[in-house]
Amino acid sequence: MAAAAAAALAPADPPPAMPQAAGAGGPTARRDFYWLRSFLAGGVFSALFAVPRKEGFLGLYKGNGAMMIRIFPYGAIQFMAFEHYKTLITTKLGVSGHVHRLMAGSMAGMTAVICTYPLDMVRVRLAFQVKGEHTYTGIIHAFRTIYAKEGGFFGFYRGLMPTILGMAPYAGVSFFTFGTLKSVGLSHAPTFLGRPSSDNPNVLVLKTHINLLCGGVAGAIAQTISYPFDVTRRRMQLGTVLPEFEKCLTMRDTMKYVYGHHGIRKGLYRGLSLNYIRCVPSQAVAFTTYELMKQFFHLN
Repeated sequence: MAAAAAAALAPADPPPAMPQAAGAGGPTARRDFYWLRSFLAGGVFSALFAVPRKEGFLGLYKGNGAMMIRIFPYGAIQFMAFEHYKTLITTKLGVSGHVHRLMAGSMAGMTAVICTYPLDMVRVRLAFQVKGEHTYTGIIHAFRTIYAKEGGFFGFYRGLMPTILGMAPYAGVSFFTFGTLKSVGLSHAPTFLGRPSSDNPNVLVLKTHINLLCGGVAGAIAQTISYPFDVTRRRMQLGTVLPEFEKCLTMRDTMKYVYGHHGIRKGLYRGLSLNYIRCVPSQAVAFTTYELMKQFFHLN
C-alpha cells in the first residue's frame, strides 16, 4: 500500500532534502548545486524543472531504489503494528475512543522508523548527490562507506532522535485524524459517505473517494505538525555532506542552527509546499489501500 504511493510520487521526493539543506556554504558550495540556485531563485517548482534539464528525467528518481526497498517493510510494519498496538492499548490499558488511535499510531510509526532507518539514511545520501560528483555509486556502496567512515553501525542512525520525535506526532495524528473522520462520517452520513463492506455487509466502510479525501487531509495535518523535525532529520542525515555539519551534530544544535540562520518559514518549514504535494496523495493512497486490503483479506 505504501509502496504503490511511493513509486508514483518518487519525482517529488528527492528535492525535499535539497530545500531543507539550502543555505549551505563553505567548501561544499563550490560544487555545482544547481538545484539550490534554482530553488532560491524560483522556488520549489523551479528546482523540479532544473533537475531533468541537468540530469535527465531519471535525476528525479535518485535514491528511489533505496526508498522502494525501505517502503515495503516500513508500510507493512507500520500498519501491522498499529493494529497490534490498538488491540493492546484497548485490552491491557482500557483506553478506547479516539485516544487509542493516537497512541497506537504514534507507537506504530516509531516502530517502523527504527526498523527501517538505515535505508532512509542511504536514500537521503543518494538523493542529495549531484551528477558527476557522486560520493556513492549505489545502495551497497553507500552502506559500506557510511559504515567505514562514520562510526560503524551507529553511523546509520544519525538523526534518529528527531525522526522519532517527528514520527510520533506524524503517525499518531495521521491515524487519529483518518480514524476520527471515518467514524464521524459514518455516524452522521452513513448513506452518503459509506457503503457495506465487501467482506462483511453488516459493516459500513467509507466509499473509495471519501477514503482518499480523509487520507489526504490526515496527511496534510500530520505533515504540518511534524515538519520541523523532518527538516532537522534530513540535515543530520546528510552529515559530512554539508559544510556546517559540526554545528548540527545533535537535534538541539541542528534546530537552533536552522532557526538562528533561516528562521521559521525559510528554515524550519522550508520545502513544506513540496512535501504537501508528496505526502497528501501518498497518505491518501496508503490509507485507501489499507482499507481495501482489510476487505480483501476479510478482516472486517
